[in-house]
Amino acid sequence: MKQNNELDILAQEAAIAQAPAPVGRRDLLKSVAAGVALMTVGAPAVMAQQKTLRFLNAEPGRDSVRALRVAAAEYEKKFGVKVVIDTVPPDAAYSKIQASIAAGAPYDIGTLAFAGHVLLLAEAGKLVPLTKLVKKHKWGPNILFPVKGENYWYPYDYNFCWMYYRKDLYQQKGLKVPTTMDQMAENCKVLTADGKFGAGHPVGANAATQWMSIGYIWADGVRMLDKNFKLILDNAEMKPKMINYLDFMKKMSPSMPSGMTQALFGTVLGQYSGGQIAHAPYAGRLMEVIEDKAPDLVKSTGFFMYPDSAGKASAVNHGYDGWVLLNTPMKNESMKFMEWFTENHYINFLHSAPLHFQPPRMDVYDDIRWRAHPLVEKHAELVEFMKSMLTRKDVAIRSIDTEGPSIDLRPGKMFETFAICDAIQNVLYKNMASSEAVDVMCAKYRTVL
Repeated sequence: MKQNNELDILAQEAAIAQAPAPVGRRDLLKSVAAGVALMTVGAPAVMAQQKTLRFLNAEPGRDSVRALRVAAAEYEKKFGVKVVIDTVPPDAAYSKIQASIAAGAPYDIGTLAFAGHVLLLAEAGKLVPLTKLVKKHKWGPNILFPVKGENYWYPYDYNFCWMYYRKDLYQQKGLKVPTTMDQMAENCKVLTADGKFGAGHPVGANAATQWMSIGYIWADGVRMLDKNFKLILDNAEMKPKMINYLDFMKKMSPSMPSGMTQALFGTVLGQYSGGQIAHAPYAGRLMEVIEDKAPDLVKSTGFFMYPDSAGKASAVNHGYDGWVLLNTPMKNESMKFMEWFTENHYINFLHSAPLHFQPPRMDVYDDIRWRAHPLVEKHAELVEFMKSMLTRKDVAIRSIDTEGPSIDLRPGKMFETFAICDAIQNVLYKNMASSEAVDVMCAKYRTVL
């Protein structure tokens, strides 16, 4: 099967780049107000007798759309229930679901990429619990996000971010895979010459920076919120770690291409596949892209997790996607479809982006059907590396929007401030002392807490 090509990815990135600020995928400030409004909107019973399910898909890659449509066609043939697949860019999914509810014609099944949106809809009574379906399998860590003991979504993938590197350049320069941040900065410095750069870390006020550039803080044990959702980034334990991270980014800056304040997800894919950078943060998508667009780089590409400052721990930045069932007159039919789909077509769907859609269900890693995909077989080393993130105790899996003891809107609001992005820019481009940048960052976070 031909994988999603770079045009699919760039089209998706174009949609993200054109979305109104703040970034729509994590648009919590707008979502809170909209979520409250949802609680007062009563969707009339529509389509109850039509035996038609409406599925909002937010994976616009053509192979992903095809996998869903094939499943829908088979389901209609077997059970006489039509499943209509509508597809939108990831950033538009939540607003599309909101609009469908407000219009009195809610989608029956939807795709979401932010746990805060699941929380809003669940608390508004707009979702059907999927707990029984979820409990059929063992899951990886930090992926279910229960709400008052119930599971309201079915996670279909992890979107972790880790580091890729050029093994051939490492060999030429006699470098070793870094186990500390200082080693990472030194390797990038050595590999910056003749128009080539050591790494590509976005540093703009956007979601790309908060997914691709901050994994080092999680490896260093940084926690933003305590068990009561109180900000602790500037306390005696965390502030020195944040200062160290900002100093590290200052060291890294000369080893990165110009214009990284404007860099988005696709920017880094292009920089790496084009041979401009020696290190690239990304998920499994990067390997799919170079398989398609730069096959000469495949054998020369290695991978490692974000290192800490002491060489004792590592991390990946969290990311995830999942499906929800809306509380509609078709909820029973929706549940039947999801039970059938997750047993019979889930692996086919994962195969539409075989390395990027990292399974959160642990049983999939041992399923011969999933392992039979040519790219999964070819990249067995990468697959085992990805699985190890879920089983090793020394790997931190963290993100700003999932900070705190449980899923909550407050860390989502923190994400939307882009305060850590501002801190990076203040140090890199305004020569602000890292200590002061931490203070400014924390003050901004407190405005939403």
